[in-house]
Amino acid sequence: QMRGIPYGNCLLISDGPVNNSTGIPFFYVTLKDNTVADLLKDPVASLTLPEADGNFCRKNVVDPEDPRCARLTLTGQMVTVPPEEMEFAKQAMFSRHPVIRKWPRSYEWFFMKMNIEHIWLQSWYGGVSTIPVEE
Repeated sequence: QMRGIPYGNCLLISDGPVNNSTGIPFFYVTLKDNTVADLLKDPVASLTLPEADGNFCRKNVVDPEDPRCARLTLTGQMVTVPPEEMEFAKQAMFSRHPVIRKWPRSYEWFFMKMNIEHIWLQSWYGGVSTIPVEE
């Protein structure tokens, strides 16, 4: 953890139960993770999702990290899920990642979500489309 220097981390994500995807990324996190402690101080974050299951990569058996596979990068503010969304966040995370029910309770897990501000879609070599999210 070095102040002012960004770094990446892998977190489980869900945008809702399988039959109710919202497009809003939810996370189940703990303050024992430096990433989360940093996000509470400076909530700006980015999230990159590879086209791991997309048609091109699957049909052609191409590595998802291959530049020919599309990538979606979301940027925005990470916030603690408010009480009125808590039940939905719980359903979203636990339905997609049942293993988290077994994570140690002593870690004081809680839910965060990303309020998306920009969507960047990179489809193919160097082709980037930026879409600002309007309120």
